[in-house]
Amino acid sequence: MTPFLTSVPAPCAVPAFEPLRVRGARCRLRRALRRGRWASAVLLALAAVALVVASGAPEAPPPGVGRAPVSTVAARARPPAAVPLVSAPVRIADAATVRLLRPGDRVDVIAAPNSPLGAAGEARVVARGARVAEVPQPGETRSDGGGLVVLSVPRSTAAELAGAGVTSRLAVTVC
Repeated sequence: MTPFLTSVPAPCAVPAFEPLRVRGARCRLRRALRRGRWASAVLLALAAVALVVASGAPEAPPPGVGRAPVSTVAARARPPAAVPLVSAPVRIADAATVRLLRPGDRVDVIAAPNSPLGAAGEARVVARGARVAEVPQPGETRSDGGGLVVLSVPRSTAAELAGAGVTSRLAVTVC
């Protein structure tokens, strides 16, 4: 077996040289800015025109044709208002499912009607994309196996969750 041969060049010294000094660059720039203020305005206008052309903005329609009312345009441009969230405690029927949840998870809450004699009812989604705020500590489960989860939802959804919790068994699916 032959060792790898490496050839390393001999170290060489960097020759000494005088530092490069450019004189008057700052003064010329200041002078140009002082004298040519109109030039900056022209450059700014040209940049604005270039941005409009590059963005591919549609041409304006003829007067009176296809124009949306100003209020509609303003409403489209404005982001939707944030919906205030409330904390809604929800009793989930399966405690094993609750143990899988962590704060910050997004879940859908599904309500299946309580059927006393085995009559199957139609399950429905009560809340979509609800954020889990709190989960129970280990050992905090009900005798029938349920677990209490706190969800952050809009106020109207919280009312639906409370009503569904009384009449139905609730389950969650992780989004």
